Amino acid sequence: MSKLSVRDLNPKGKRVFMRVDFNVPMNDAGEITDDTRIQASLPTIQYILERGGRLILASHLGRPKGKPNPKMSLKPAATRLAQVLGKPVAFAADCVGPEAEGAAKGLKDGEVLLLENLRFHPEEEKNVPEFSQQLAALAEVYVDDAFGSAHRAHSSTEGITHYLSPCAAGLLMEKELEYLGKAVGNPARPYLAIVGGAKVSDKIELLQNLMKFADSVLIGGAMAYTFLKAQGVEVGKSRVEEDKLDLARDLLQFAERRSIAFLLPEDHVVAEKLDVNAAAEVVGTRSIPANRMGLDIGPATRAAYAALIAKAKTIVWNGPMGVFEISQFAEGTMAIARAVAGSSAVSVVGGGDSVAAVKRAGVEAKISHISTGGGASLEFLSGLTLPGVAALTEK
Repeated sequence: MSKLSVRDLNPKGKRVFMRVDFNVPMNDAGEITDDTRIQASLPTIQYILERGGRLILASHLGRPKGKPNPKMSLKPAATRLAQVLGKPVAFAADCVGPEAEGAAKGLKDGEVLLLENLRFHPEEEKNVPEFSQQLAALAEVYVDDAFGSAHRAHSSTEGITHYLSPCAAGLLMEKELEYLGKAVGNPARPYLAIVGGAKVSDKIELLQNLMKFADSVLIGGAMAYTFLKAQGVEVGKSRVEEDKLDLARDLLQFAERRSIAFLLPEDHVVAEKLDVNAAAEVVGTRSIPANRMGLDIGPATRAAYAALIAKAKTIVWNGPMGVFEISQFAEGTMAIARAVAGSSAVSVVGGGDSVAAVKRAGVEAKISHISTGGGASLEFLSGLTLPGVAALTEK
């Protein structure tokens, strides 16, 4: 990794401002229902505290629209962090101003403070320099472990780096950059990209970038029907982006010119409508009857995709193969999850739906790297520069 890592720092006796991603789901009673993101940041938190750092944690939670909202307070996150750390976690009722400054300056070696929701201030998302300076004034060193927010140029991810030095990547950020960097930098071959989801338009840059590296591309989800229609295949009532048919043809031609195996579904699980109670049936051909819509890849496609997955050395997967939230249209996505888990390849899974599918299939332990940043991993794999990564100090 070309960026400075928290491993390159000596945090002893220093106030360390660490951007974390504690944007955790909560119920109406204000209780955290899934602490995965808090757990993911623990290695970096413990690393700094064990070495005598004075740790100031900052995060956003939800979309409070630039003003305080008690339902989006990070206080429950401080309570949960204290439980998992096994030590007290101080909480400041604001992220800037006298209380935050007093709490930060009062920290002793090995102590930790969590600031209130950054987005209670509109200046955070607007990346206002004065607000960035106020955040920077709390600390002497900056560590970013919030990869999921690295694609946003906000005060706590980009602005603050102009006023603090050094600026290093946390252990979670470092791991993300290592695996995602390999996937688009110097991957082992054969390199296989699996791309699903509803819209071609959401994945254009991702597809274009992955096709610079990939030997094979497997397409699933509703976006497959835009590609099939572009080839003149009957797709019935399936979801199609009519205004993206020319783009789909361009991508297909690009794959042909580069000798990339670009696979589309050979058969489908279809229904008359997208509904929990809809009767699902398999259509054993590429074309779909006029009164049906494709909602998952069929068994022949699953087998063909699994065969290619088994031979791959690098796999990048983003997006489900069907409407996997509904059980009768989930088997395609589950089959791909099991095939990727069973492969000896370096596998990188990104995007909320794919990650959810891997967890639902119970195979997450067998995936090399599950990216914590949905939008950030998509943009990184699409070849875009992430402001929060670019802002970190070079090694």
